[in-house]
Amino acid sequence: MINSLDKIAFSHYLLTGTLVHEGNFKEMQEQFEIDMHPKVVMIVSIDRYPELAIGKPFSWRNGMGQQLIHVLNKTIEHAFTWIWLEEGALALLLDLTIKQPVTSSFQIMTKHLARRIQTSAHHRGIAVSIGIGGYYDNPYQIHLSFKEAKESMVNRFFQGNQLIFHYEKRIREQTKWLNPITREERADLLACIRVKDEKGAVIRNGQLLSKMAEYYQHDVEMFKSEVTDLIMVITRLVLELGGHAPTILSDNAFFIQDLYKTIRYDNFVQKVNSYVQKLIESTDSDQMTKYSPMLNRAIQYIKENHHRRLSLEEVAQFCSVSLYYFSHQFKKETGRNFVEFVQRIRIKKALYYLENTDYTIQQIAGKIGFEDANYFSRIFKKYVLQTPTKYRKAN
Repeated sequence: MINSLDKIAFSHYLLTGTLVHEGNFKEMQEQFEIDMHPKVVMIVSIDRYPELAIGKPFSWRNGMGQQLIHVLNKTIEHAFTWIWLEEGALALLLDLTIKQPVTSSFQIMTKHLARRIQTSAHHRGIAVSIGIGGYYDNPYQIHLSFKEAKESMVNRFFQGNQLIFHYEKRIREQTKWLNPITREERADLLACIRVKDEKGAVIRNGQLLSKMAEYYQHDVEMFKSEVTDLIMVITRLVLELGGHAPTILSDNAFFIQDLYKTIRYDNFVQKVNSYVQKLIESTDSDQMTKYSPMLNRAIQYIKENHHRRLSLEEVAQFCSVSLYYFSHQFKKETGRNFVEFVQRIRIKKALYYLENTDYTIQQIAGKIGFEDANYFSRIFKKYVLQTPTKYRKAN
């Protein structure tokens, strides 16, 4: 069944709440030649549609929409109409008559109907999630049911696919959200980026996202906003490290736009981690082309493991070459011996901690691979020409 233009226009007036400006409801029914009186709005959304649609032709997109409409025509016994909200998601306006008490009868009936829609769609290879708004007998209030259906699906971001959400009025607390990420936790992530430790940065970034998700589990928009702020902080650091500003800022705009459209938490995290890795790589591309493939592997291994005891023998073994050959080649290509190279990475990370955290000297030493704080202070003074304590006070 193809939705008539009259039904589409009629549905639009109801969902936007603008019917009141056009005329009396009964008069509008006669004008559009529509008998139904919608009282409930459901939003039916194809799970993961934005990801599934990537690279698909028009025929695939059109076919998915037609299949979903076929499911609705086959499943719903009550009078209804629909209007597409975007690709993969439509608003379903239902003419239901609910006996008192409204709450219990309404939830039982609408959940049963939603399950039938999901089952029928599943048989056609389509997974859908459904948000259900409230019941409004007054046609001038049906737009409230639409808003409630949309709001009910907010938690879908964290919970997954093939779900049914009934709108439940939430009283928003006036308490201001506090960023759950501490200064030190953020510094741990940025310190890894400072030394271009991709693996460490991805691990710590995942930990921060997990912590924010737990804190903002009832406010998806706030969660996405805080993650966007974190990405901008990372971007500023990458630009300081020599990233190409026009390219990075342009990529950021497209990435953040795509991120807000992401409807599943696991995909959201995957995208953010991949983008953080891409940002780090953008600062290292010119330097890495100077080295042989073997040395690139060695340097990456050092960056990922500099925070623990690391020997020349271990890295040579990782690269599957002899100790003598590796040592000779390392000095030839980098201009430094192995120990000096590792120490410079550690000191660079220590500088960031001293400038941006309240970690003790002992804590910083442990985080960058020194077991003894006094030894760390001696090495630090060798390269920076002052003690860690004096450097912190000066910076």
